[in-house]
Amino acid sequence: QVQFVESGGGLVQPGGSLNLSCAASGSVFSMYGSWYRQAPGKQRELVATITSGGNTNYVDSVKGRFFVSRDNAKNTVYLQMNSLKSEDTAVYYCKGRLRLSVYWGQGIQVTVSA
Repeated sequence: QVQFVESGGGLVQPGGSLNLSCAASGSVFSMYGSWYRQAPGKQRELVATITSGGNTNYVDSVKGRFFVSRDNAKNTVYLQMNSLKSEDTAVYYCKGRLRLSVYWGQGIQVTVSA
């Protein structure tokens, strides 16, 4: 079974930065890689995607602040988060695909607080 290792989360003050990493045991991000987040009491939302061709997309609330990238040799997707706001507080999940199956990371907590 495909396994994920997420890292880089934690507690940061408003205006700070964090780098999230999601390393997979298989090539699940080469076709399509995504980051989602879910805040307390809110639905899970798509934050950023990167396609096989390297195109990226972001939800409006993070444009200009968050940047998604990928290293296919390491089977890893990254999410660089800058100028963090309290509204960014959530559990962040990476998502990949291999053949007919989709795979989710276990989630990593990001807390933005003074």
